[in-house]
Amino acid sequence: MAKVLLRILILAYVCVVSVSLLAQKDNTGMIISYPEEKKKEGETLIYLEHSDLLMFDKDRLEDIQVLQGNVCFRHDDVFMYCDSAYFYEKENSLDAFSNVRIVQGDTLFIYGDVLYYDGNTSLARLRRNVRMENRSSVLTTDSLNYDRKADVGYYFNGGKLTDQLNELVSEWGFYYPSTNVATFKKGVVMTNPNFVMTSDTLNYNTNTEIADIVGPTDIIYEEETHIYTERGWYDTRREYSELLQNSYIEHQDTKKMIGDSILYDKPSGSAWAFQNIELADTLKDVSLFGHYGYYNEISKNGIITDSAMMMEYSSEDTLYLHADTLYLFPDSVFNIVEACYNARFYRNDVQGVADSMAYTSRDSVLHMLYDPIVWSDKQQITGDTIRAYSYGEGAGLVYVINSAFACQMCDSVHFNQISGKEMFAHISDDTLRLVEVKGNTESIYYPIDEADGEFIGLNKTQSSYLKAYFKDGDLDRIVLFPSPTGNLYPMDKITSELLYFPGFSWKIEYRPNKKEDIFLRFERNINKEEDKKVRKRSSNKKQKE
Repeated sequence: MAKVLLRILILAYVCVVSVSLLAQKDNTGMIISYPEEKKKEGETLIYLEHSDLLMFDKDRLEDIQVLQGNVCFRHDDVFMYCDSAYFYEKENSLDAFSNVRIVQGDTLFIYGDVLYYDGNTSLARLRRNVRMENRSSVLTTDSLNYDRKADVGYYFNGGKLTDQLNELVSEWGFYYPSTNVATFKKGVVMTNPNFVMTSDTLNYNTNTEIADIVGPTDIIYEEETHIYTERGWYDTRREYSELLQNSYIEHQDTKKMIGDSILYDKPSGSAWAFQNIELADTLKDVSLFGHYGYYNEISKNGIITDSAMMMEYSSEDTLYLHADTLYLFPDSVFNIVEACYNARFYRNDVQGVADSMAYTSRDSVLHMLYDPIVWSDKQQITGDTIRAYSYGEGAGLVYVINSAFACQMCDSVHFNQISGKEMFAHISDDTLRLVEVKGNTESIYYPIDEADGEFIGLNKTQSSYLKAYFKDGDLDRIVLFPSPTGNLYPMDKITSELLYFPGFSWKIEYRPNKKEDIFLRFERNINKEEDKKVRKRSSNKKQKE
């Protein structure tokens, strides 16, 4: 009788359990949990779609369903899979373990070892070996929180995002799958097949592959180019960028471009800079300034305009040069800077103006073309073409080619004058020391009586060669050879025809007296046709040299 009673009790227990389980099965035999609908606005319930095994233990784990084997949950349009789980039905949450997978639509997949999911806030917290896949983009990290309502996944203990082109790592960051936008913070490193970008803060679109730069950022092309900016954007596929704050581009050949804003096309090697720009050659100690500039790193050609200025600072005495437009050309490993139209320069020992000038870094020579004028101390020097050589430490040479003419004001009427075919003016310690003249040399010189300091007369000479020595900026003595001829005219016998050589013109008003004066503008009557002839002669001579 006791055995029969025991069998009846066991059968009754099995029937009760079977009825309970049948209440949780759909037509396919999957175990499903359909909790009562909650009333809070905006909240939806988590449903258990399948599990091989479901267990309750009200005494040990109250209100917890223990699930094992092919577990599947559904929340709205999201499915969550795992090997085992705790389901907190009343709290509308779950803990999932092993082979965790979240599927949202047909594009977003998230994997991990552990998932803590709150159905009321739609927040998924995944831990260990986490991987989020959104089309061709993959985010990997150790810890990831995914807010489904805001559609953002964020990590805070280091993460890596990769797409078809780039790899980005940072200490923490945000990723928005629906917009394909990611924000990276702290220790950001982007690795591209061609460059490495490092930053403190960076936004990146995995669809357009454009990086939005919002903080100090370095972009390094190994052994080629270094780009720095604090704001802008970089198209990582086209390698085209706009740099908008404290930006520069520095090349391995020591060229450096700085500007308020820079457009840079790396494949073509072209860069355009706007406002407060500088194109510097740190090896040759030359910088070009202006408000618009262009430079091509492949051809080595550049252009600067809008308040264009060149600085040459290889020695303590800096050369400042201005023109309407500055052009940069390569000459082997050296550079040529051509200053076109209304060119003016200032240096402590020598100043000058010309229609156009050209500076060569090979030999630190400044070529002055058409209607050039040079001043040194109290001397004014003119000619068809003038070349100013700088030797550093206050030393230099001014070489005048054709129609050489030098003059020095004695007073408002009387001028010491020297003319010839070629002229060499030697400068040392920032002072004119010696002038040598060759070919058809003529001079007008006013010797001074040492007793009373008055002019003795006008000494007019002719010779083949002439050397004029200067002391404290004034003409001290003249040496003529060979076979010089000349006359000394008393002061009361000097006629107006004797005062000046043909071509004399005192143009002191054009002289830059300080570096700021190079930006002054004067109207000068320049014969453009003659200018072309002079340029052609100068070009031919350069080619022969």
